[in-house]
Amino acid sequence: MPLSPFANTRAERVALARQQFFEEGVRPSGLVGEAVLQSWMRCTRAHANTRRVIAFDAVTPSRLHGTLGRNRELLEAARHELASMESSLAGTDCRVLLTDAQGVIMHVTHHPAAAQQPILQKTARLGVNIAESVVGTTAPGIVATTGQACTVQGAEHYFEYLREMQCAAAPIRDVHGRLAAVLDISVEMRRFGFDAASMVALYATTIENRLLQAQSQDRLVLRFQASPALLGTPLEALAGIAPDGTVAWLNTAGMRLIGRLPESGACDAEQLFGLDLEGLLRMTRHEAAQPVRLASGLGVWLQARLQAHDGVDFRHAVNVPAEAPIDSTPLDEVQPVAPTQPPASDGTLRGHSRKLIEETLATHYGNISHAARQLRVSRGTLYRRLKSWQQNAPE
Repeated sequence: MPLSPFANTRAERVALARQQFFEEGVRPSGLVGEAVLQSWMRCTRAHANTRRVIAFDAVTPSRLHGTLGRNRELLEAARHELASMESSLAGTDCRVLLTDAQGVIMHVTHHPAAAQQPILQKTARLGVNIAESVVGTTAPGIVATTGQACTVQGAEHYFEYLREMQCAAAPIRDVHGRLAAVLDISVEMRRFGFDAASMVALYATTIENRLLQAQSQDRLVLRFQASPALLGTPLEALAGIAPDGTVAWLNTAGMRLIGRLPESGACDAEQLFGLDLEGLLRMTRHEAAQPVRLASGLGVWLQARLQAHDGVDFRHAVNVPAEAPIDSTPLDEVQPVAPTQPPASDGTLRGHSRKLIEETLATHYGNISHAARQLRVSRGTLYRRLKSWQQNAPE
């Protein structure tokens, strides 16, 4: 008996959509989401039989090893949030899955109820490839294909074998704007008892923010928002400033505040933030967020931090008292500095970094021990910096 054309419940709408799409060849617009419909259309070109059983095969050990190695920085950035997420979901039957951009599982929750979840017991394993091309329509598969967050429930899955599954997934991008990973929440044999889409989006945003900052060594990282209470939360806007003073990246919240970066051509930081590179670097002297008027006229609270790859913390490299050090430091630890000639910057972050180090040395009359303490690095780190400058100096 054909289904009624008037579907009231969500399950009835999905059933009607499957009938129209798979049996009648009609596009069921409005009955399922466009992301699901587009996935069905892609899957029909690769999988003719919607009733077949899925094997959920793992990739080769060498591919898994390579995947985990390439994503070590991402996994470290996600470690705390994944643990927090799993703690929040411990009272549910949900699993947390993290895949790479190609759909290979890199992290999965080990659940004590695995025996009652036959599909997840097969799926939720390191190295299993859950890309759309392999397992059909799923939330993580759609995100890996399109880069857009989505939820797939019950019979919206392409294969009928997965009709008892519910999943919600969101993308995680890197500093280049490329898809780096997919975060997913999945449950079997029951519906979500909470807003899974909002939860996975929140944690994906936090992981993405951590990854962006981890990939921005030797960059000036700006944190800003209209309210200072939002700094340090998933709602904070972030921007990475490249050594030449251009904006290298913006997170999603940053794009909402100041717009997307141009697809071609560099965008100078002053065009967006109303401050040139030197002005933004001066913001690193303040621990607390400072009020700033963006070039658009919008007022925000902004924090800036420049953390070098070798650990030099430039927040403590300026505005120190110019008092001569009185200690018994050996003479071979004193770096000659001409205090009457202020160091010049070439206008780049590296130039400003060198200028700040030389200013700190000058303030401490060339005493490397005191300068290293002010910069919060070891003397060895400072020696290596000075030696590299000497070696690269034009003869």
